Amino acid sequence: MSKEKVVLAYSGGLDTTAIIPWLKETYDFDVVCCCVDCGQGEELDGLEERALYSGASKLYIEDITDDFCENYIMPCVQADAVYENKYLLGTSMARPGIAAKLVEVARKENAVAICHGATGKGNDQIRFELGIKALAPDLKIIAPWRDDKWQMDSREAEIEYCKAHDIHLPFSVDNSYSRDRNLWHISHEGLELEDPACEPNYDHLLVLGVSPEKAPDEPEYLTMTFEAGVPKTINGEEMKVADIIRKLNELGGKHGIGIVDIVENRVVGMKSRGVYETPGGTILMEAHRQLEELVLDRDTMAVKKDMGNKLAQVVYEGKWFTPLREAIQAFVESTQKYVTGEVKFKLYKGNIIKAGTTSPYSLYSETLASFTTGDQYDHHDAEGFITLFGLPLKVRAMRMQELEKNHSK
Repeated sequence: MSKEKVVLAYSGGLDTTAIIPWLKETYDFDVVCCCVDCGQGEELDGLEERALYSGASKLYIEDITDDFCENYIMPCVQADAVYENKYLLGTSMARPGIAAKLVEVARKENAVAICHGATGKGNDQIRFELGIKALAPDLKIIAPWRDDKWQMDSREAEIEYCKAHDIHLPFSVDNSYSRDRNLWHISHEGLELEDPACEPNYDHLLVLGVSPEKAPDEPEYLTMTFEAGVPKTINGEEMKVADIIRKLNELGGKHGIGIVDIVENRVVGMKSRGVYETPGGTILMEAHRQLEELVLDRDTMAVKKDMGNKLAQVVYEGKWFTPLREAIQAFVESTQKYVTGEVKFKLYKGNIIKAGTTSPYSLYSETLASFTTGDQYDHHDAEGFITLFGLPLKVRAMRMQELEKNHSK
């Protein structure tokens, strides 16, 4: 009789490698590994050999980079979804796409469960599991770090466990940052970052670029075009969204753009300090904002800001596959119809400096905005407007004066 199958979300790191023999020994599963490629690059090298050597029966490497860019990143860019004013949701946005692919592979393999290596302290356990529950409520979820049968609590213990199961791989008890990487960003946690009083060692830490101090002394101009809220060209060259992000990562990294040091509030209740590198994403979101400044009216921008903040919270908490996310995204998409035009700026030592924005749908009127009196605006009209606009303030002030006068008698 064949064994039941489990699909393991596999990164190739020590944690998920140790989980392979643990699943076989503890639950007698046939382990099918699945690595979902969101643009993490060379991290995928040698993955299949490692998974099979460690006891998996099969490894899927599923490339969802374009899907990630077009269906997860862009809705967040268009909404200007930023968590706690700084975090551009690089890890958060990728998790629902990964969960969807894990479910797809589980269905293909007739698996009874999905396993992930996220710890019981982090956000990812929530994001993976909410995605799986929404898409495949019948599948069992195994989280070893919360399982009483999981006895390993350190890298040393995991290495010894692997050796005991005849798995000899070049893992070391090193002092390195805990990182998560995809096309949008790379996150760094651990070492000196665990103490908010410590300055990050950027020379040791940065992967995608340099610090602003080490960026070139000359600025670099960049021009981008958008159509209906979607980026189309960089410096006149048309590209798909994924390639635009790749190019912006290169340019942003070169000029020290998009380095964020944040103490954020995790869903599970604790504060966590990390450094995020999001060079291309920072440029893309700023370019999109500059264009929206021209084409969106005041009331729409105000509501859209609230929706962007709400979407950031929804995505951070792993609630992508919900009616609320769909409703927010529908609203945001309705605002993007006229977000078309060209944005020019210069990159200089960590800064993105405006250098001109144009759009055929611009609501900016030089005639109205200038100090010169024109036919469409009579300065005298402002007097009546201010009278009515300030009427509640004046009525309240008059009432308070009256009460104060009566009280002093």
